Amino acid sequence: MHTLDAITTRRAVKQYDAAFIMPEADIKQLFHCMLQAPTAFNLQHWRFVQVEDRQLRAEMRKAAGDQAQVTDASLLLVLCADTQAWQRNPAHCWRHAPINTQDLMLSMIHGFYENQPQLQRDEAIRSIGMVAQTAMLAAKAMGYDSCPMIGFDTQRVSELIQLPDDHVIGMMLTIGKADKEAWPKPGQLSLENVRVLDRFQR
Repeated sequence: MHTLDAITTRRAVKQYDAAFIMPEADIKQLFHCMLQAPTAFNLQHWRFVQVEDRQLRAEMRKAAGDQAQVTDASLLLVLCADTQAWQRNPAHCWRHAPINTQDLMLSMIHGFYENQPQLQRDEAIRSIGMVAQTAMLAAKAMGYDSCPMIGFDTQRVSELIQLPDDHVIGMMLTIGKADKEAWPKPGQLSLENVRVLDRFQR
């Protein structure tokens, strides 16, 4: 599927064919695409919790208000990020760059994030958003459907996946074969409603 078609046809699908098993080759291809998503300073904050255990999925479904896609979709991913990626060997993310570039970037990373806990969290959430959209568009291009989810008890899901204290959850993402089409788009804002030229008017 063409990228522009994937963008315009992607929808949040809630009903999945629970019997369908996504081939491992497709899962690997999907993750390969996700790893291409951008992150600030190339820190690659994301951590993808792939939930396969059926009992764990059942518990997570309870934490998500009994939403069926949590158990029925082929893939359930909890998209997390490490807020401290900036100080966990960031040199590894620049190992193929020229030495002078490595030195420059590493000094910038430290100065940018040190003593900035809100920025550290904001950057982690931004990274999750970019990788989530990459995953959804890649899935659509591969013939799959997806649903980004924020309707769940974050604290409970954190407990279930044993989320480290210095990580955050951005969303859950389900991917699989739709068993029922999504509703028609309920109403998009026009470009005039959302585009601001130069500055907001007071």
